[in-house]
Amino acid sequence: MAGPGSAVVADDALDAGLAAFLAHLDIERQASPHTLAAYRRDLGALRDWLSARGLGQWSGLDAAALRAFVADEHARGLAPASVQRRLSACRALLRWLQKHGVLAVDPSAGLRGPRSPRRLPQVLDADEMGQLVEVPVDGPLGLRDRAMLELFYSSGLRVSELCALRRVDLDLAGGEVRVLGKGRKTRIVPVGRHAREALAAYLAQQPAAAAAPLFPGRDGGPITPRAVQKRVRELAARQGVWKRVHPHLLRHSFASHVLESSGDLRGVQELLGHASIATTQIYTHLDFQHLARVYDGAHPRAKRRR
Repeated sequence: MAGPGSAVVADDALDAGLAAFLAHLDIERQASPHTLAAYRRDLGALRDWLSARGLGQWSGLDAAALRAFVADEHARGLAPASVQRRLSACRALLRWLQKHGVLAVDPSAGLRGPRSPRRLPQVLDADEMGQLVEVPVDGPLGLRDRAMLELFYSSGLRVSELCALRRVDLDLAGGEVRVLGKGRKTRIVPVGRHAREALAAYLAQQPAAAAAPLFPGRDGGPITPRAVQKRVRELAARQGVWKRVHPHLLRHSFASHVLESSGDLRGVQELLGHASIATTQIYTHLDFQHLARVYDGAHPRAKRRR
């Protein structure tokens, strides 16, 4: 029977394998700090589960044990989407362990997590978006708020992407902005006329070096995502938009409106910076909902009896 010392050595082996994989994500894959924290949290749960059951080596993890882990996570009340995210992190680790000879086979192959109901993102319609972005430009703060909202809606940026922008990333003459997206991948996104005008007015009042943050915070560094989220929520309430407004809602609205007008799913994928078109396809469901409402309201045989 293994003694306490061997259990410590085994747990050290789990920690060493996990640390090596996270270093791979950080150095080779250049994952963001947010992504690294999520992987560390999800894979830490698997590591703790294995340790509690005396499975102190990654090589001892088989398909039955992984299924039991997923079932336990679901049984203790973790939401299906969270279980799926946790399982996705496990798959990435196990594929890496197999590639490096720690595992003979990938125990996650063919394993599916619990299904979660597909929730379509809420969006603002064109009138609500117009109401939101047309904030008063009374003073430097108003100019900044208007420029920020117009750029969100014009270019479909993530809040982290907007916060990371520097002045040099913005080309007002060319109507473009260079964005550093997920996986530290760069993409060029168009900037519409209204956003260009709002940004030009804002920048005229805020002279700074090209390398300076486009939207600085109080300390002079980039504004934080939390500060942007809070400000967007305040502006929505002030403008009388009573939906739960947050930066990602503006991104959803951008994608839905562009797809509704163009029908170009691949183009929307490129604009949003999605690695897979499957992620973008959720907006086709939103587009269909819009068409269904038009149909229900217009077709004489579609109307229900009262």
